[in-house]
Amino acid sequence: MSAPYRADHVGSFLRPPELLEARRTAAQDPQRVHAIEDRDIERVLAKQKELGFDIFTDGEFRRRNFMSDFTDAVDGFDLGDAVARSWKAGQEKDAPVSSVTGIVTRKFSAVEPLTGRELPFLKKQSPGNIKMTLPSATQFPAISFKRGVTDKIYKDHSELLWDIVAIMKTELARLSAEGVKYIQIDAPRYSYFMDPRWREWIRTEMNVAPDALLDESIRADNACFAAARRPGVTLAIHLCRGNNRSHWYVEGGYDAIARALTGGTYEGNFYQPTVVADVTPNMAAFRDELFGSVAAVTRADNADHALANNFSYGLSSAVLTNDLQLAMRFALELEAGMVHLNRPTVHDEPTVPFGSVKDSGSGREGGRWSVEEMTEVKWVTIQMGRRHYPS
Repeated sequence: MSAPYRADHVGSFLRPPELLEARRTAAQDPQRVHAIEDRDIERVLAKQKELGFDIFTDGEFRRRNFMSDFTDAVDGFDLGDAVARSWKAGQEKDAPVSSVTGIVTRKFSAVEPLTGRELPFLKKQSPGNIKMTLPSATQFPAISFKRGVTDKIYKDHSELLWDIVAIMKTELARLSAEGVKYIQIDAPRYSYFMDPRWREWIRTEMNVAPDALLDESIRADNACFAAARRPGVTLAIHLCRGNNRSHWYVEGGYDAIARALTGGTYEGNFYQPTVVADVTPNMAAFRDELFGSVAAVTRADNADHALANNFSYGLSSAVLTNDLQLAMRFALELEAGMVHLNRPTVHDEPTVPFGSVKDSGSGREGGRWSVEEMTEVKWVTIQMGRRHYPS
């Protein structure tokens, strides 16, 4: 995915104290709250411009929390109820639950665009391209599905998830069509699948196998992204462990979910770049010659192991290393028609001997090699007149 922004902000800024105080009494004077939001958004837009940013956010100043754009725009929540949750803080006791509330008590119905209260003002005031954030559809089945209540409306978490996806797809398509150049999905619950405690919670509370739910969650977010994908639009994810005021919600390293997160999906005839980890020689990804955007990773104990050459194909290869002596050893010993050092495997010039070995074929093309491969030398003679033989 092309990403023109090499650094940016998460999209949510700290709310000024005056705004927080005004929001606590919003029912008494909603116009005052709106005026303070306008003023503070204009201030942070100006600050972003001053800092040299070329992508601009309103800091989510119109939201109570990063998910309230959804809960405010969609009918079906009881915001006075919540599923009990706890945060961790080192050796201390569990911290109080977060302030995000909302239990699904009715079939969902979108009553207004999710960002309908934010985008019009941003389009008028933003000094450049707009960044808009949306909560991941995967958040709500976990925090808004209450047994004995929600299951009377939606039979399970999966049915609820795909109803949310339908609403999110409509919103992402709208944002993309209205010229929003940067759309970010916030806090998909992928990190929960790397924490043994939460994997067990998924089994017992959601009654689903964790890895199956992870696959479904990725499909759900990809379906949302597909609705917004168009030239010039950057799509991104903010993935975290639920950090909140020095507390956290999930523990563990991201390597536990990296395999499933890297590609593996397609749209029409286009297959997303994919990395397949822990490939072994008995797998098709190792044995078969791959020409798509797929990288199969096989771990080696050392350089000698990596140079075993126990594969059937040998079109092109690449060696990436700071050790040029090791790189040259690989270049000389790899059974491949081409070896490129510290550059991609795909490289071709009209004057070089492009070709392969083993089951990838044989022969060369390019420059004089094309002449040699595509022609045959034939000796032709002609005799003019009588030939004289020695007597």
